[in-house]
Amino acid sequence: MKKLFGVLIIVLVLTSCQEQQKIAYLDNAKVVNEYQKKVDFEKVFQVKVTAFNKKADSLEKAIQMEAQFFQTKAAKMSQKDAETEYQVLLQKKQMQDYQMQAEEQSLQGEGQKQIDTLIKEVKAFVKDYGKKNGYTYILGANDAGSVMYGTESNDITQTVIDALNSNSEKQQ
Repeated sequence: MKKLFGVLIIVLVLTSCQEQQKIAYLDNAKVVNEYQKKVDFEKVFQVKVTAFNKKADSLEKAIQMEAQFFQTKAAKMSQKDAETEYQVLLQKKQMQDYQMQAEEQSLQGEGQKQIDTLIKEVKAFVKDYGKKNGYTYILGANDAGSVMYGTESNDITQTVIDALNSNSEKQQ
């Protein structure tokens, strides 16, 4: 009887260990980069970056023209007046540089905040996708090598991208 009970326990343990786990992986970077919301954001953000660069170039040209005008004018001025005007011009340039640096940091912050939000959306979507589709694990493949190898049949990258973009379209 003890032997039969022992055999039954061993059989139960072995069969419970045989539970199939559904595991897949996806290319993190590809999913994020092909997320339509990110593609759309990058287009809009690029317009802002271009406008910022044009503004910076325009302000830089204006200050260069003022500097050239000052150089021609300085020859006819007293040294004291030339130094005073030079200091005013220098302060103007420093204020302009400070303003442009602040605008650039603000633009970068805005971009990073939006990218972080999109990454959180992707992570939440993948988590929900995994639950709805019965996955035990969905691993993220990246250049660091978190998934060194996986059969193509376990690669759900494109499936997730399609589902993510489809879900995004429905929400709009």
